[in-house]
This record gives sequence, C-alpha cells and structure tokens, in this order.
Amino acid sequence: MSADVTGGEALVAALEVHGADTVFGIPGTHNLPIYAALAGHGIRHVSPRHEQGGAFAADGWARAGGRPGVCLTTTGPALLNAATAAAQAYSDSVPVLLVSPGLPVRHPGRGNGYLHEVKDQRAALDAVVAYSHRVTSVEEIPLAVAQAYAAMATGRPRPVHLEIPLDLLDERGPLHLVEPVPVPPAAPGAEQAEAAARVLGDARRPVIIAGGGCSGASAELLAVAERLGAPVVTTANGKGVLADGHPLAIGAGVHHEAVRDLVRESDAVLAVGTELSPADLWIGPLTPGGPLVRIDVDAQAVITNARPDVAVVADAALALRAIGDRLRPAPPASGHDRAAAARSAFAAQARTEGAAYLGLVSALAQALGQDGFLVGDSAMACYYGALSNLPAHHPRSFLYPTGLGTLGYGLPAAIGAKLARPDAPVVALHGDGGIMFTVQELASAAQLRLPLPVVVSDNGGYGEIRDEMAAREDPVHAVDLPGPDFPAIARAMGCHGVRVDGSDRLARSLEEALAADRPTLIHLPEEHAR
Repeated sequence: MSADVTGGEALVAALEVHGADTVFGIPGTHNLPIYAALAGHGIRHVSPRHEQGGAFAADGWARAGGRPGVCLTTTGPALLNAATAAAQAYSDSVPVLLVSPGLPVRHPGRGNGYLHEVKDQRAALDAVVAYSHRVTSVEEIPLAVAQAYAAMATGRPRPVHLEIPLDLLDERGPLHLVEPVPVPPAAPGAEQAEAAARVLGDARRPVIIAGGGCSGASAELLAVAERLGAPVVTTANGKGVLADGHPLAIGAGVHHEAVRDLVRESDAVLAVGTELSPADLWIGPLTPGGPLVRIDVDAQAVITNARPDVAVVADAALALRAIGDRLRPAPPASGHDRAAAARSAFAAQARTEGAAYLGLVSALAQALGQDGFLVGDSAMACYYGALSNLPAHHPRSFLYPTGLGTLGYGLPAAIGAKLARPDAPVVALHGDGGIMFTVQELASAAQLRLPLPVVVSDNGGYGEIRDEMAAREDPVHAVDLPGPDFPAIARAMGCHGVRVDGSDRLARSLEEALAADRPTLIHLPEEHAR
C-alpha cells in the first residue's frame, strides 16, 4: 500500500529518488510545505539572497558537477526573478530543474488579485525553458519529477520548470514514486559514421572545432584528433575538452582571424557539439575550405548556422568512437607542425586582444593550477582576457554565460561550482558593472564559509558599451559608474575584502583567498591587470 503524503512531501521524496542532494532556494508563503519536508530527507538547502542567484548557483552546480541543479522558488515575483538564469541555462544547454508553487487548482482563469498572482506563470517560464508543466494532483508529482529528469537526460540537456498548485502542496494523496529512467546515449547510425570517417580520412589538412557538447567526450575527441593529425580549436563552452599543452591544441575562442584562416585552408572540418553560433563567432560565419562534418545530439542544431556535408545526430562520445574506429592511424606527430603554426598565430592575436588583462590571467593560471575552475561573468576581463589566454586542463573548467551573455552570472554560479566541487580551486571573475547585479550573493557565500576568491576587474562602469558607443561615434554617456568601496561591501557581508595594485600582489591575494576561512573580494583596478 502506498503512503499517504502531502504534495510537498511527494516532491521532496521524488527529488531524493533522483539523486538531488542540494537545493538552492528561498522560502516563501506559498512553498512552506516543501520546506517542511526538506529537513526529513537530508537534502542540503542553500539560501541565496535573490532567486536569480539561486538559479545561477544551480547552473554552476550542474556545469561543474555534471548533474542537474535544482532551484526552488515561491510563486510570482520569485519565479520571475529566476527566469533570467533559466534562460541562460537554456541558451548554454545546462540541466536545471526549477520548481515553484502555482496558484490554486481552482483559481479563476482571468485572475482575482491573489497574492503573487501572475497572468500565466507557467507560460512565462515555458518561453525560456525546454518546457514548463503544471501538475494537477498530488499523485502526479513524482511522475512529473521523473519526466523532468528524463527530459534533461535525453538529447540536449536544458532546464525544465515544474509548477505545483499551492493547495496541492498541503493536500494529501498516495505516494507512487517513479524510479529514474535509464536513458542510454544516442548512438550514431552506421551509414553516417561511415560517411564521416570517409570524408575525414581522405583529408590531408583536417581541423576540429569542439563545443560544450563535447565536454563528456574528451578522451574520444583526443583519439580522433590524433588519428587524423587534426588541430583542435574550441568554443568558450568547449574550453578544456582538449587540454592546453597538447601538441594539437590551438586554444579556445573561434572568433579569432587565426581560426578563420585555419578553417579556410583546411580540406575537411569536423564540428562536434557546437552550434557554430553568432555568440561564439562574433564577426560572422566560418568558411570551410572543404567538406563539413557535424556531430550533434540535437537534430535541429546539426543543420543550423552551417549546413553540413555529413550530419551525425548522436551523443558526441559514441559518434567520435564510431568514427575513430573507422579511421586509419595517422603517422606519429602528424599535424603537429601545422598546429604549432596555427597556435602561434592564435596566441599572438589572443595576447593582443587581451593585452589589458595578461597579468591578471597569469595570476589566475598560477592560482587555479591543473584542477581549478574559473567562473566568469560577461565581462571584458573574461571574454578578452581569460577566454583565449588562460590555460585550461580539463573539460568544464571555464564556466561562462556564452549564449545569453548575462551580467551577474559569475559570483552565484561560482558558489554552485564550489559546492559541487569542494576540493577544487574555484575563482569568480567579474567586471565592476556586472558584480553589482548579484553582489548580494557575497552574503550567501560568507554564510557557507566558502574559500572563494571573487576578483573584480574595475574599468569604471560598462566598459564594453563605452567602447561600442565610441566606435559608433555616438555620444558616450550612461556608462560611467562611480565605484563603490568594493572591499568594504565585502567586509560588510562577512567576507574578506582587499584592493590590489598589480599582478604580483594579485597572485599572493589569490593564494591567500583560496586558503581563507571565508570568501575574499579582490578589487583590481583595470590599469593594474596588465
């Protein structure tokens, strides 16, 4: 006989069955039955100071930990606060489960002024996630959770929203837990793998572009690259899938002219787990000098932005393994000279683009070592400095809001990443404009006593927009911000706070911050980041 439980208990029991041991959220009037059940199931609850921070933290948890993050909000404004982070997770293919109450089952369809009432809350979230579903009974809740986890494990991982009418959270009903559904990765068709291997095997100057969809296929990517003797360049989300230092590794950042030249002179291009999106390419699409082979788990993405000569719709690891098995091994050190030339051109362009941040990047590389994670905001120090200049040694080591380009991502996502990977060095990197979007999460990090360095590179406002205004010969205005005392803000929230005036001092501060008893905000005026 099944147990008789409240809707809140049914939700928490279903989350526990699916391996959720950490939830990011804020209690509110309408979600209290969920909180009543949390304590009895041993699920750790982390309290952000804003729901957007909670959903960003769930995103960082998912990226660094390799499994879905969970964010719990209450109705109306709380859930809408989390919507920006949900949209960021959608754009970067990150599995995050958002759970919220909804208005009562029999709430009037056109509204009556109920507390936290939104015209159509489910539809609002449905616009920015893979899907948003409203359950209609206590008995349905475990099934809806199982369906959400199955959806996040099938094909392209993207966020899901579950809405539970608030009256169901206290209502009692039978508990029928649904065990996690085994979802085997999608295998490639033999004909597609054969066609891809034939095109790539006939090439004399192949190149590989690897994106975030290749993060779970690092070993398979390496094997194919070495069999082809193919240089490998990655997108921002693919950074680290081939460790920098390997003779075939070019670097991360497909917007550089060196990458365009490499792709143009290649007689075959293999693109794995990347949208080849405008957000990555910056100045327009690439022009392959030969056939394009694309591997993607998403059948729509594989034909978007660039039409492939061969499309392989499958899990990246399985597809690369199938293709690699059909390739002849290349001679030892094949492609190394070509990769070295491309890497030299790439590095020169990356250093020029990131010249203002090379000292900062050097200090970060020293602090992070081989095992660290850099969590960046949409800031000049990240996309001009760290993206193409910071060495990466393992997949998912560079967490960055690529697709949506959200300001405020770095600090809360770094909290999630550090909780998911407590033994690894984690550093957040922000600009002075973006940090103010989520600066309140310093209080959350302080409460957790995380040894988390938060570097704020300060250029006095919205530096990128300032430069764009000037480039357009528009009036430059509304972009200069009077800087607050960032270290004092940090100290007021229970963190350490320091100001540094050079990369040598920054390196020491990072080392101290990683060993500290709480977070440390490190304020770095941009003129000292060189």
